Amino acid sequence: MKEDLLHYLWRHKLFYSDDLKTVIGEEIVVVSTGTHNHNSGPDFFNAKIKIGTQLWAGNVEIHVKSSDWYVHNHEKDENYDNVILHVVWEHDVEVHNSENSAIPTLELKEYVSEVLLRNYQKLFSRPERWINCEKSISSVDAFVISNWFERLYFERLERKSVLIYNALEETKFDWETVLFQLLARNFGLKVNAEAFFEMASLLDFTTVKRERISQQNLESLFFGQLGMLNKSIEDPYYIDLKKEYAYQQKKYKLMTQERSFAQFFRLRPTNFPTIRISQFAGLYSLHQNLFSKLMQTENTSEVYDLFSVTASKFWKTHYTFEKESPKRTKKLTNSFIDLLMINTIIPLKFVYLKHIGKLDESEFLELIQQVKSEENAIIKKFDSFRKAKSKSAFESQAILELKNEYCSQHKCLQCAIGNNLLKG
Repeated sequence: MKEDLLHYLWRHKLFYSDDLKTVIGEEIVVVSTGTHNHNSGPDFFNAKIKIGTQLWAGNVEIHVKSSDWYVHNHEKDENYDNVILHVVWEHDVEVHNSENSAIPTLELKEYVSEVLLRNYQKLFSRPERWINCEKSISSVDAFVISNWFERLYFERLERKSVLIYNALEETKFDWETVLFQLLARNFGLKVNAEAFFEMASLLDFTTVKRERISQQNLESLFFGQLGMLNKSIEDPYYIDLKKEYAYQQKKYKLMTQERSFAQFFRLRPTNFPTIRISQFAGLYSLHQNLFSKLMQTENTSEVYDLFSVTASKFWKTHYTFEKESPKRTKKLTNSFIDLLMINTIIPLKFVYLKHIGKLDESEFLELIQQVKSEENAIIKKFDSFRKAKSKSAFESQAILELKNEYCSQHKCLQCAIGNNLLKG
């Protein structure tokens, strides 16, 4: 028996309550189990419990064994003097508070369903499983999963909001600047996310707005700030970029890196930092007030239209500055724009709508449900266990949140799916 299961049983009143009695035979009526305390002190605050003929208001402490009270030195701690009931799985000793008053004890094992205990054992008996419920998740009602996915998705948005709020505070709530920084991070993908984000964060967005008169001007600014114009390459395009950036450096008093931290290793050529920077420059040379335009979009088609940009002419025949390649137009694909929507555009819109008090969760969900589901090993494996395919990014994002924040941490007792399986 584990203490977290006892907390779960008490919080949800998953015990036979018709004939509850203390270990000395006093009748117990649980009016309110109280508020679960996740910090130091008793486990549940402000419970209301009738013991015998007396209604008590106070705290509840929970242990596997009664003697754990003394293991944790609660008998010396005045914070536990307001405990009105000691809930244990096994009663092995009488307990007293710091005033030497006896604490009424409920031995819970006599009041819990054998079916629930078997389900708990079944769920946690194989710690080597990829997820604890992989053998039984397919039996959970689709309605339960759908409702749980909705909560998981908003939990994920709230976690992503932390980075956005930090950026907003640093820029004094300059939404256009924050969008620029976050899009830069996403254009860098995992490999170059931090390098691109640092480049964007160190640039005054006013400079970007002044240089948006041409895609090449922004390319020289971005490549230069990334330290990618420090080589001696005899190519007219590269030489022009270097000249333009030297002028920009003096004009805006820019600090530059001595070497580039942008990585090419283990990237497909279409994701090389050279291509992504050129496309990023194309986006900002094409649109003024991009943030305002994105906040007004109501469907994915409008977002695809805004991001219909390509790398500049030089990159039709190159993936790097040094080597020529077969001619190909490098346009932002819908799948890449989907990633931008999932990781930046929709989370930023969520924060913005909350900020102005106009968030309608049902309408907001319609947008993410239009975005295609991500495809990765976690989504595929989860889908195989639940015997259903993720229909949209709403579901795939919820699954990632579920796996990372619940399954991998064995938080089945805090999961709607785990709860459903426990209750049988």
